[in-house]
Amino acid sequence: MRFHATTPFYRNSVSLLALLTLATQASAQDAEFLGTIALGESKREVQTDTATALTVVDQEEIDDRQASTIAQLVDSVPSVSLVNGSTPAGSGINIRGFGANSTFGTDQKVAVLVDGASVGSEELYRLGTQLFTDPALYKSVSVVRGTVGSFAYGSGVVGGVVQLDTKDASDFTGGNIGFNAGQTVQFASNGDGIAASSVLAFQPTQDFEFLVNYTHRQQDIQTDGNRDEIGSSDFFLPSYLLKGRYTFGQNRDQSLTFSYSDTSTEEENVLYDTFQTTADAFGRVNRETQTQTAVIRYDYEPLNNDLIDLSVTLSYANQQFDQEYVPGTSTCETIPGSCFFPFPPGGFGTTNADHKYETAKLNITNVSLFSTGAVDHELTAGVEFIQKDRRTQSAAPGGTDNRWAVFAVNEARIGDALTITPALRYEASAIDADDYTTRGGTVIPADTYVHDAVMGGLSARYAFANGFALFGSAAYTESFPIIDDIEFEDRIDQSEKSTTYEVGFSYDSFDVFAAGDELAFKANYYQTSTTDITSYQSSLPLLDASGNPVSNGRGGTVSAVLDEIETKGWELEASYAMESGFYIDANANIAEGSEITEASGSTEWRGTPANSLGLTIGQKIGEELDVSWEIVANDALTIGDEDFDSFTVHNLRATYIPQSGVLEGVEMRASIENAFNEDYTAALSTRPGVGRNVILSVAKSF
Repeated sequence: MRFHATTPFYRNSVSLLALLTLATQASAQDAEFLGTIALGESKREVQTDTATALTVVDQEEIDDRQASTIAQLVDSVPSVSLVNGSTPAGSGINIRGFGANSTFGTDQKVAVLVDGASVGSEELYRLGTQLFTDPALYKSVSVVRGTVGSFAYGSGVVGGVVQLDTKDASDFTGGNIGFNAGQTVQFASNGDGIAASSVLAFQPTQDFEFLVNYTHRQQDIQTDGNRDEIGSSDFFLPSYLLKGRYTFGQNRDQSLTFSYSDTSTEEENVLYDTFQTTADAFGRVNRETQTQTAVIRYDYEPLNNDLIDLSVTLSYANQQFDQEYVPGTSTCETIPGSCFFPFPPGGFGTTNADHKYETAKLNITNVSLFSTGAVDHELTAGVEFIQKDRRTQSAAPGGTDNRWAVFAVNEARIGDALTITPALRYEASAIDADDYTTRGGTVIPADTYVHDAVMGGLSARYAFANGFALFGSAAYTESFPIIDDIEFEDRIDQSEKSTTYEVGFSYDSFDVFAAGDELAFKANYYQTSTTDITSYQSSLPLLDASGNPVSNGRGGTVSAVLDEIETKGWELEASYAMESGFYIDANANIAEGSEITEASGSTEWRGTPANSLGLTIGQKIGEELDVSWEIVANDALTIGDEDFDSFTVHNLRATYIPQSGVLEGVEMRASIENAFNEDYTAALSTRPGVGRNVILSVAKSF
């Protein structure tokens, strides 16, 4: 019997002392014949077998975290920071200092995919739009940090990739013919939150399966640790998922999968600025938001042919915002002269804009396994075609961005120790812009803007026989201009360039201190340089010949040209588990960044995440009970003139799943988030963190 220990691990924030203690221990991945053995098990696997900075959150952890947003599922991943992550609106994910920010909600440097479909919008002013969906629809979330593991997914990925996979009917039926139903009900004390998720899985034959998932989630205004109300924290969010799969072929080596997910909400008299960074200047709006994703995928993996493992994925994603200004709610209207610009009758154009983003993508990918002498190859190669349409609105140019790309990633294994993985991607973009009138009244006629580039990277990993491994990588990518850039000549004509270098080490072994225990840890250092910046303006003022800031005529100053962004940091993940059920999970993030202008010098990069340390201590008792205590600590951080204080949050969780008796199969979960009611605002967030929140849930499959 060969045992392969790929147990899931649960990562949380860490104390540095605990992390260094863990770093002296070790756990196993592959072992020879062991006989019957029971190893300790934690909740999240540390991905020690790859040079890519990768973290996977599986179904067990999704259930355990009882999250109300996708962002809350990944906030325990190193280098991942949330921008107001407790609500679907006005929130987003920031990875290594890129992604969501408080101005546009996304900078296009974090790719988000749902079942392979590229989702999300471009620059929507003061609206967070990255992941408007419900975590109950998904069975796993994977986070790739940095560029080197991104070339099969897109260009311009500096922060990372977030991949979400929806649930399948066979996850509930176990592949057996018949019906299976599941019901989950969840309650939260802070904001009187309630969620109900209903699943019906049907497998009429061995070859056909179908799933329906409807989730209703709502929440009133939440309070922070000081018992003050958190604005824009209430929501009503219905979601549903339809998914089916048909397996066919002589050896059942082909399949056709269809999935459709839909999340929507209607809000009345809410702040236009979901980040609450402009007070009431823009006023309030009535807003309808909808996110739709449809995917058809064909898979073909013939027996006895390692050269073919083909997938063809056709996807469509739509994100739509319909808004109408509520008269008399803007201070620019009610207090004449309070703004540096006249208030237009009927509200600002941005508050009455109806935005619509449609992204269609065809991806054809094949994975081949073959050998050339002593080298074993796993070659992933493909081509994709992407069309993104954006509706023209006030302060939002419209048009179509047509792209095509070819890519190849070859994982070459030389013996049992060395793995070298080169990756290449060529991508071309042609933006067909609509006629557009700028806010200053200038008419920009329809035109086409073309860009292309070759991008790529190289990673290497060497595994020693004692469980240690060393790895390193270098990667280069380009961020092409987006439709939003057509009104800026200096942006539409150039792409941003980014280079990232990474080095690190890992350790993986078992039977370290006692029979059946296991330990894994991974440390990764990265350094990224991004130039030809178009996504951001400098936070430093442009200086005249006398060294004085240049006025913009509206009470502010003209920004200097931002020439370069430099970021670097350490990421650490570790886990230790004993056969008795005791486990410790840990992680840490230590980062720094600079934004540099040739004329005005440099300052702290505005996207720099706070240094974070964390630790989870847990105990599993048989198959029935799992209790854990999570400690999340963030260091103090100053960005510009904004200070973020240090804080420590404690989260207590328990899962009870009876294995016999009348409650057999019932899953009961309880957690106390922010147990000591800490009053804090996380770095990069524009709203305070949620105060003490007791969450209870009950789930049952029938």
